[in-house]
Amino acid sequence: MAEAEAREIALVESGPCAEAVQYNPERQLIEIQLKNGAIFAFPPHLAQGLQNASPSELEEVWLGADGLSVHWDSLDADFSIPGLIQGIFGTKAWMAELDRKGGQQSSLAKQQAARANGKKGGRTKKTQPL
Repeated sequence: MAEAEAREIALVESGPCAEAVQYNPERQLIEIQLKNGAIFAFPPHLAQGLQNASPSELEEVWLGADGLSVHWDSLDADFSIPGLIQGIFGTKAWMAELDRKGGQQSSLAKQQAARANGKKGGRTKKTQPL
């Protein structure tokens, strides 16, 4: 137990610790004020369990006493601050789905690259082993 407490104290002293969290309805962002003065913000639709939440539900966010986590009791959602900063917004399955959706986005640059690749003959064919 003492070892776990020592690790948590070291993490609090060295890692990104929050001193405040709020939902900003004007910007539609969860904003986390870190103790070092930096601000981290993300749109709720990225986070598992927050994607369909109303603004009033999002405003009910609270910060863990250690400054390492944020919580929404009514939404049954909890996130670690270091995880959020690393871009971890849910379970592995949730993150895989976010990646899949991101890969489906079509930008002008992506369309142009696909057309240029098509003019070259498209993807190379996989050869079958003999």
